[in-house]
Parts: sequence; structure tokens; C-alpha cells
Amino acid sequence: MTDLSQYRPNVGVVLFHADGRVWYGRRAGTPGPHNWQFPQGGVDEGEDYETAARRELAEETGVVSAERIGEIQQWVAYDFPEGDRGIKQGRGWKGQKQKWFAFRFTGEESEIDLEQHDQIEFDAWRWGRLDEAPGLIVPFKRDAYAVVVSTFAALLI
Repeated sequence: MTDLSQYRPNVGVVLFHADGRVWYGRRAGTPGPHNWQFPQGGVDEGEDYETAARRELAEETGVVSAERIGEIQQWVAYDFPEGDRGIKQGRGWKGQKQKWFAFRFTGEESEIDLEQHDQIEFDAWRWGRLDEAPGLIVPFKRDAYAVVVSTFAALLI
């Protein structure tokens, strides 16, 4: 069992369309081909995980019209790449541990606004199949995304 004390607490969101497709955002300023992902982000001090997930979803996509349809109870963790000296690694984190939520989008697509927050995370978005996720994400997050896809695939039935 991995010691998760060195992993930054984080949340992730899979936003399902009523027809079963899921929302993907293209990371702003990140060259392809592996630059599409689900909304995710850190948890503020004292914030519960679902509140953090809804906040991150709203900040990164503008979406607030969503109902919770699932959650992965255990942490899903990934390591940062070796030699990557980003801000989070500089703070001593080995990787991120995530609580994942599934929401069903209940609004209109006009609600989606990638410029909702000062820090733009995504520069484009699209709907796609859930099983596409591991092939779209950066390689160091693939195993985590495979867990998310296999767990939330049951929601497509």
C-alpha cells in the first residue's frame, strides 16, 4: 500500500451529458496530443470533497447545473513525472491523490464558459466517449484515468 501522506489532496470530475458522452477540456498552453482531460483541482482548507469538486467544475468550465450521480470512495493516486520540478513538486508533493465525482449536466451548453475564472485551465472543450479518456490524458495520469473509466462505466447502463 502506498503512503499517501506525500500526495496532494485533489478532486476530479467526470461530467456526463444526458446522452452518455462525457466532457473533455483541452489544457490551455499544453501541446498535444495528450492534452485533453477532465476538470480537476485542489481542495481548499476545510472544504469537503464534493464542494471542492463543484467549485473546480464551475471555475474551470462555468458549469453549475449538475447533479451528482456517482463517487469513487477511495483515493485514486498518481505520481508526478521524475525530474518534473513544478510548483507542486517544489512544495514536497510526490503526486496527487484524488476523490472522483460523476455529475450529470442538467443545463444548457451556453452555460459552459472556459473564461469563468482568472486562471484559464482549458482553451477548448468537446463531448466524447468515456473510454477515450486514458488515450487522451498525459501518460503519467493514464492508470488513474483507467480506474475512473472502469468505475464510472457502470453509469452508462
